[in-house]
Formats: sequence, C-alpha cells, structure tokens
Amino acid sequence: MIFLRSLLFNAVFFAVTLVLSLYGFVLRFVAPHRLIDDARLWSRIMIASARLICGIHVRVRGLENLPPGQPVLIASQHQSAFDTMVWFGLASYPVYVLKKQLLKIPVFGPLLPLTGMIPVDREGGMTSLRNLVSASMEAASLNRQIVIFPEGTRTDPGVEVPLQPGIYALASKTGLPIVPVTTNSGLFWGRRAFRKYPGTINVDIHPPLSPGSRAVTMEALRSLYHRAGNDIATFVHTSERAVDKSVV
Repeated sequence: MIFLRSLLFNAVFFAVTLVLSLYGFVLRFVAPHRLIDDARLWSRIMIASARLICGIHVRVRGLENLPPGQPVLIASQHQSAFDTMVWFGLASYPVYVLKKQLLKIPVFGPLLPLTGMIPVDREGGMTSLRNLVSASMEAASLNRQIVIFPEGTRTDPGVEVPLQPGIYALASKTGLPIVPVTTNSGLFWGRRAFRKYPGTINVDIHPPLSPGSRAVTMEALRSLYHRAGNDIATFVHTSERAVDKSVV
C-alpha cells in the first residue's frame, strides 16, 4: 500500500510541478509579480496531496517566533523536498537561498530568480558571499523572510554534518536575527526517496538566537540541531514503523 500511495503521490508531484511551471512561464511575461502566488499554490497542493495520499501530516510549533512581515534569517534543517515548500505557507513573502544548479532545471529553473529566490555558487568563495549578502539585504528591505539551510544540503534524519559558516556571515552583515528551525521531515519524506511514509512531520520554530560571536552563535545552532537529532533517534528506536521501512 505504501508503494502504491507513493507512486500516486510522485505522479501528482511531477504533474502539478510541470503544469504550474508552464503556467509560471506564461506569468513571467504577463504578470511576473504573480509568480510567488504560483509558488504558494504549488506548495499548498503538494502538502495537501502528501496528507491525503500518503497520510503525512504537519505539526508546526513555535510560530510565534516568526513575526509576520519582519525580515529574519530562517535557519532550517534540511532533510527532504518538503523543507523547500513548507515556508511558502508559513513565512510572509519567503525567499529561499538555493544552489545555482537548480536554475538549470527546464522551465522551472529560470522562474526561480523571478520570484526573488537567491541562487548561490558554492564554489564562488567571497564573491558568492558578497552576492548573497547584497541579495539578502535587498530582500530584507522588502520585508521578505530569508530561508537558508546551514547544513548545505539534504541530510538524513539524526545525521550531523558541519554547519556552513555563511549563516553567521550573513547575519553579521545584514543585522538580521537568526531563527533556528528543526524538523524530522526525513523520517517520512526522505531525501531522494521514492517511498513516503505516513506520520507527522514536526516543524519546530525556535526563538531567535541571541547576538554573539561566530563561535557562540554556531555552537548554539549546532546544539539545537543535535538535540533534534537525539529526539529523532529516540523516535526511531521506539517506533516499529520507523525501524522497519520494508513494510509495504
């Protein structure tokens, strides 16, 4: 049953993404300011489809730590594609920091900069960082909330990787507060995983980090991610479904 549900969901995912990308391609010429609405619609359909087809529910905690209309840096863990869509429904006018390779995706990719998304060249060094800071300051001037994934790439639940120092550099240059976010999305919607498993994805929005040195700030963020990893490990240990994912 999980296989069939996943098959249906993936079919819906690619079909809806294609249709709304083509719609966005038209919007770029007639109403480019509506592209962000196209992205929000895509997000709503995908999250609703995950719930209705796969039994994946979403629990958001700490939304009061994300004041609407106030620019912040949302420093989120990144475990699945879910993390790239949920903020269209939670943040006010979100901007994602994303790898520039995504711009090469046919039809879909070229639309990303038109919605204000910020592509980053991971090999660009200081030039890339300066461009990131400049684009982020412009987004902040429009009261947009910036979503960045300090882990740098999707990681498996409970796996710790070195955090990218760019998050602190961005905060210090822009003056924006860092709002940490932890999640367990990868337990049910894994990275590069075909199968989706029923359960509840937690999105925990923590209070903004207190201003501090680079070492203090990065350690505070790492500590939050570490505790979230321990919670995931406990869940996996006590959950028969999470341990035996061979069940179909």
